[in-house]
Amino acid sequence: MYLKLQGLAGTAHSDPTVASILGSTANVIGTFDIGVNFLAESSAVLRMQGRLSDLARVLFAQGWAEMEVGDWRGAMREAEESARLAEETGGLPWIAAATILKARLAGMQGNLEQSEAYAAQAEALALSIGASFLLAMLQIARGVSAIGAGRHWEAFEHLRRLFTPADPAFNFGLQFFGLADFVEAAVSSGNADEASRVLDEIERASAPTPVPWVGTMLQYGKAFLAAPEDAEPFFLQGLGLQGPGPAAKKWPFLRARFLLAYGGWLRRQRRSANARAPLREARDMFDALGASPWSDRAREELRASGETSRRRTEQVWDTLTPQELHIAQLAAEGLSNKEIGARLYLSHRTVGYHLHRIFSKAGITSRSGLRPVLASISRPAD
Repeated sequence: MYLKLQGLAGTAHSDPTVASILGSTANVIGTFDIGVNFLAESSAVLRMQGRLSDLARVLFAQGWAEMEVGDWRGAMREAEESARLAEETGGLPWIAAATILKARLAGMQGNLEQSEAYAAQAEALALSIGASFLLAMLQIARGVSAIGAGRHWEAFEHLRRLFTPADPAFNFGLQFFGLADFVEAAVSSGNADEASRVLDEIERASAPTPVPWVGTMLQYGKAFLAAPEDAEPFFLQGLGLQGPGPAAKKWPFLRARFLLAYGGWLRRQRRSANARAPLREARDMFDALGASPWSDRAREELRASGETSRRRTEQVWDTLTPQELHIAQLAAEGLSNKEIGARLYLSHRTVGYHLHRIFSKAGITSRSGLRPVLASISRPAD
């Protein structure tokens, strides 16, 4: 399946259903860089056709893919629109799914209260419809938020539910997506034996049909589980610096976490001079993503290695909500308020209200000032 999707990448599909199926399949096996393009094609056509319930579903999947390839602003934008459209069309599962995506993004950015508020809202919906896949997704969101906050035991308690058959959140398919987080949380909370058992099971299950995403997470888990003197090959393989195996180049957040863990390992091995380069790269990637808890940790490791590191300076676009950023981008492209409203299924008055707020936050007085403000926004490098 992985090779077939690679072969189809770059091929245009005018049928939004076909593009959606291909994109969702790509997401399931972790080829998010392929999936995001198929899903963007699908959502564009569905938007033009006014198929709002289908658009809500596809926007969630598109947002998930954007999150994994490092476009967190885009991911939150899709999640918010997905939740709004799903609410308008009565799609309870997609309200919950999009809200879980918002919870995960907020948690990774260190907005813990907002993340838990989203999580509680999504949990109530998921329990009301009895959807185990939503409960599993929710544990991943809560788990990664807790890891970022340094609460590894709490993260372990959330994530172990994916791997416990009697638990309502048990879901075999989503275990692959929570593996790296689970192993890190388990090892860091004194539960390495359970992490080792789960990793062995996942490795056996994935062996017949290997895909780079799972292979890279296996390397991450093995690096955490290895004895200190044996860990370096797993870091190097996961980063694509040794061997023919998979590497985390296409997944910025996972790559940055690899670099942070590797830099910390090097420092603890009394190789502080070698630790600084991966720690700097990790810091810069976390800064670009907006992953402030991990940025802070990278800076702490750099200081421990003997290098000072200034805090990231907040940019204008950091103050914009995802919807405001989307409206600003469309306005900068030259679309009128009515055209933006038609694109986003908002009234032109609502668009005008948002533009007024955008101008105030950015310190500009007209649309002509939007391009300079937005010009420096860039996605993290793969």
